Amino acid sequence: MEYLHSLLKFAINMAASDIHVKPGHHATIRISGELYPVQVDPPTAEQVEEIVRHMLPKHLESRLDREKEADFSYIDPALGRFRVNVFYQRGLPAFVMRFVKANVPSFKDLNLPEQLGKIAASERGIILVTGPTGSGKSSTLAAMIQHINETEKCHIITLEDPIEYMFEDKQSVIEQREVGLDTLSFERALVHVMRQDPDVIVIGEMRDSQSFMAALAAADTGHLVLATLHTTTAYSAIGRTLDFFPAHERDQIRRQLASTLRAVICQRLVPASSGSVVPAVEIMLNSGTVRKFIEENRLDKLFAAIETGTDEGMQTFNQALFKLVKAKLVSEEEALLKATNPEALKMNFRGIFLDESRRILANS
Repeated sequence: MEYLHSLLKFAINMAASDIHVKPGHHATIRISGELYPVQVDPPTAEQVEEIVRHMLPKHLESRLDREKEADFSYIDPALGRFRVNVFYQRGLPAFVMRFVKANVPSFKDLNLPEQLGKIAASERGIILVTGPTGSGKSSTLAAMIQHINETEKCHIITLEDPIEYMFEDKQSVIEQREVGLDTLSFERALVHVMRQDPDVIVIGEMRDSQSFMAALAAADTGHLVLATLHTTTAYSAIGRTLDFFPAHERDQIRRQLASTLRAVICQRLVPASSGSVVPAVEIMLNSGTVRKFIEENRLDKLFAAIETGTDEGMQTFNQALFKLVKAKLVSEEEALLKATNPEALKMNFRGIFLDESRRILANS
């Protein structure tokens, strides 16, 4: 396994976040969002197969043979932990690895808004951490769990596929359950989790109606539930969750969500002036206005509620990017590339701020 160890060591030394390997091609690493080929001999199909079988946990061997893909953690004793996804393409095995840093990051480490600490301190309700793949959702979720761990006396149960960050008990007691190793599935774990006396339940990824119904039920009974979801904006998370359900159930689910939602956090990673990346974070809190719009199925008004809710701790992506530019953390050019509305942000940089959202709310 000399090839694998050398590749991982090189990737870590280059501060890469991800490593891509497939037969017959140079391995590729991602650094600050950009992909770079590694100039060593490409591995053969036999080498990749051997590496996969070396890394793959025993309990996942049959799943990989059956489903042609698997998620798991791999530990190199000299280097640390990696999140691995093995899959097949053109009939051959390939894999992607992500380095998981040993230390659980803090909000300050990740350059996250202080508001996330207040959100994590919520006693009950659902908190969704959203964003596209590779946007840092797992790190932000870990920082929120660690904040609770360090400041609250809680029983925290995480359901992950696979486990990424390893937590040590501080003020809280934490149990981390890995799908496939500690439980057969998210669905099965969620059926039993309420009997395990949790205060906080962490669902690594919201995938279907069953997991979301379990999250609603837990929040309804006074628990705090944190979960990740794939969406591109905070306000679109509501529609995304409703898509899990058939049309005739959505009104009821929407009303339940309106009463149990605490916040939606969505982020995008932006290349920083320092050469690394920083998150731009959109925050939607379940304020009275937001709750009303969700209850009345006026989801198209949620963006306006976020944009005008800065006094309550909310912010849009444009507002977050504007702050990052003013703090000289990112350039105007990079901010415009990540903006939801580049033209509006360009006007903001010129000192022009339109009041369109207030007008929309005034007419609602």
